[in-house]
Amino acid sequence: MSKIDPINSIPAFYAGKSVFITGGTGFMGKVLIEKLLRSCPDVREIFILLRPKKGFGVDDRLRKLLALPVFDKLRKERPSAFDKLIPIVGNTADEALGIPDVERRVLIERVSVIFHVAASVRFDDSLKEAIFLNTRSTRDVCILAAQMKNLKVFVHVSTTYCQADKPDVEERLYSFDVDWKKAITIAEKVDDQLLKPFTSKYLDNFPNTYTFTKRLAEQVVSDYSHAIPCVIFRPSIVVSALEEPMPGWIDNFNGPVGMLIGGGKGILRILFGEKHLNADFIPVDIAIKAMLTASWKRGLVPITADSSVHVYNCASADVKSVSFEELNNMGMRVIDKYPLEGNIWRPGAFHTKSKTVYYLLVLLLHLFPGMIIDTVLKFSGGKPMLVNLHRKIYSANKALAYFLTNQWHFQNGKMRSLLSDVPPADVDSFGYEYATFDANCYFKNCLIAAKQFLLKEDLENLPAARLHYERMVWVDRGFKALSVAFMIWLSIHSGLVSWMLSALDSSNRILTGT
Repeated sequence: MSKIDPINSIPAFYAGKSVFITGGTGFMGKVLIEKLLRSCPDVREIFILLRPKKGFGVDDRLRKLLALPVFDKLRKERPSAFDKLIPIVGNTADEALGIPDVERRVLIERVSVIFHVAASVRFDDSLKEAIFLNTRSTRDVCILAAQMKNLKVFVHVSTTYCQADKPDVEERLYSFDVDWKKAITIAEKVDDQLLKPFTSKYLDNFPNTYTFTKRLAEQVVSDYSHAIPCVIFRPSIVVSALEEPMPGWIDNFNGPVGMLIGGGKGILRILFGEKHLNADFIPVDIAIKAMLTASWKRGLVPITADSSVHVYNCASADVKSVSFEELNNMGMRVIDKYPLEGNIWRPGAFHTKSKTVYYLLVLLLHLFPGMIIDTVLKFSGGKPMLVNLHRKIYSANKALAYFLTNQWHFQNGKMRSLLSDVPPADVDSFGYEYATFDANCYFKNCLIAAKQFLLKEDLENLPAARLHYERMVWVDRGFKALSVAFMIWLSIHSGLVSWMLSALDSSNRILTGT
């Protein structure tokens, strides 16, 4: 075990300590587990809250989790590290997290660090579900944390967008008029069907139940901070890894990478949003390094000496700003060199902030072509799927519209100062020079990794994908040429051109007085 002073070493702080993680199977949770085991090799053990799912017990789910590519590097370098992972039966949707008494006592006796990462990030959850998953679960983790005998730090992972009602978000706690205790009581006692018509009024200025219930969760943490040493960690849009555990790694279609894949497949042609707004995103490995550094810094000071809640906005504001238009253009340049397989049209998507134009182009570029292709698939023995897919894309764009048409500034001075707090010996493992990375290279890695890990495409098939891509370019050009020819033919035969020439001649006579 390391003998280095924990004040001068992040790994030494975790040495011999037991860690409890909720949300370990999520995107951030996986990278957190991998980073802890690889860069803090003397951590005693990591308890992971897992629920049995689809006939798989928690041990089966843990084995399935560890077989993922995100753990390949650790599996190669230190496979014995996996023995430190201990699954805990539980469910954040259940009261008291659904943890059995025996396992709860073990956690109370041994855990020193908590990372509460679990949350539902769905924008369309009912108010009841969102309160249970995001607010009540936070209360129950806080209750458990307050009982722990050796607790050094409790890290609650929030989101910068829980303050969506403010254009400028500081790294501090904000008061909230809504009582989280009453909100939980309402969710527990009122039927879901009765809550639905009441939801929009209850949310007030918040765009969805996710941001609202995460805001409530911050109030929970604030109210328990007198008893537990707390960190509120607010990431913005968490995207593919910059470097660790491998460049570009991602396991979901959320965020900008999902949009680029939709555009690269020729499925997403039109997007409702303001193209000049900046997309605030943070690579997942940068977020995890900052989170581990923040927990180390807070954990060094006992609550008797510092009872304040340390708040960090893990955002790219003032560091790396990229507009939605620039993001789309970078992605399309990468796809031009590394095309996706089986694209149904020439890759490319554009933004509009006009609802009328958006609805019209959804019909022309999404729905009508989808109906035609689905009809062809149906008569050729295939399974129609495009219309249903476009319905999902439309619903997703509608849910994201608030975030694609509004701009926020997330102050991140405290988060950036964490870099200077990293001990010199740990800079290689926990440093993050976020401001200087090459965005074009980054998104190239993002899309190549998405081809491999999300779309399961083999890079050896790139020549065939490129050939298909070139065919789709010519199909697109041919379609546009035929469309123009048809419009000209229609105009001539409908007398439109004659009427326009006559109108121009009349206008010219009026203007010249002839």
